[in-house]
Amino acid sequence: MLQFFYSLFFRIALPLVLLRLWWIGRSNPEAFVRWRERLGYVEASEEPVIWVHAVSVGETIAAAPLVNALLRRNPDIPILMTAMTPTGSARARALFGDRVRYAFSPYDTPGAVRRFVDRVRPRALVIMETELWPNMIALSKQRDVPIFLINARLSARSARGYERVASLVRPLLCSINWIAAQADEDAGRFLRIGAKPESVSVTGSIKFDVEISDEVRSASTSLRRQLGADRPVWIAASTHEGEDRQILEAHQQIMSEHPDTLLVIVPRHPERFDDVARLADSMGLSVQRRSARNGAVENSGSSCQVYLGDTMGELLMLYGACDIAFVGGSLIERGGHNPLEPAAWGMPVLSGPHIFNFETIYNRLDAGKGLYITLSSDALASCVSQLVSDKAAADQVGRNALAVVNANRGALEKVVDGIVERV
Repeated sequence: MLQFFYSLFFRIALPLVLLRLWWIGRSNPEAFVRWRERLGYVEASEEPVIWVHAVSVGETIAAAPLVNALLRRNPDIPILMTAMTPTGSARARALFGDRVRYAFSPYDTPGAVRRFVDRVRPRALVIMETELWPNMIALSKQRDVPIFLINARLSARSARGYERVASLVRPLLCSINWIAAQADEDAGRFLRIGAKPESVSVTGSIKFDVEISDEVRSASTSLRRQLGADRPVWIAASTHEGEDRQILEAHQQIMSEHPDTLLVIVPRHPERFDDVARLADSMGLSVQRRSARNGAVENSGSSCQVYLGDTMGELLMLYGACDIAFVGGSLIERGGHNPLEPAAWGMPVLSGPHIFNFETIYNRLDAGKGLYITLSSDALASCVSQLVSDKAAADQVGRNALAVVNANRGALEKVVDGIVERV
């Protein structure tokens, strides 16, 4: 009954959802041009596909090693990737080119999902992390499609929310063939809200299996020369509204002790690039945009105080051009973002206090002494300044972070084996 009311509400709200999509499409045409896909009107598949659903950029990046491994293991089985956001879809295209198909995920109404499933004929549905869409799961189950929840994580906060709608969530979890949880804590929470014990395994997080290619390393080295090889460079990545001013204020404090320090700031969402540039300029900071002059910095970067990463798909490379990394979404109650990419570069990782989305990963970095938690912009400024002053200490923390990444690799192979043997 609860699912009936959920579907009814979504149908009623759909005109408003489409109107919002049209509004977003005024500044990002890609979001609206393919609007029919969101209603399930996608190109029909000639043969059944493995459907990989990754809601946005973060999940798409996390899915990349898995998709590559599935392509190597079963090159004859086509893969269809879906995302809810234009940036997620664009990132998938940048990662895989023409090796996979792409579509926007259908809105979770019975009609849209049914049309989508009828057209793409999935032989398996692979859902990244914790995207529990009732109609997507229920209608896939009706078609006898095996459903896998991969890299599954569930914070204590989210678990409490799901417990409030247990009558809706429990049937969904029981419909999932395999939940590959990141940690024991995640597995326990899935069991508590209704998952079947025989369907839950702890595989670890495939995000630990991050690989940095020679091409990315070369691009990072080149950029660092442009930024200034001898000046301190720190990065604030995946920042959100409400954090940028705090980070820029911290940078001003850092420059009072270390005047030649450069901040690389990378907003999480591209529609905020211009806002962050204007904010930095209004605070009297000299800003250079990566998109300008092919990313080159004038005068070896000496006149640039803030370098705005306003391009897509380059965050891993940008990390490698820096000395210290702050991972955003954590000075506000957003829940944080993945800290493993900077850790894989062997650099100190800093974060705000709000990290519930990646609790297990942050706990491991903290236990391995590869992480600093800063409670405010003042604390962030103090921490960065100390690391700039004490390079030996910064290098040790970076080595600790990399050691945590290396010690936790191996989940990818377990997950791929689990999918292949169940498809």
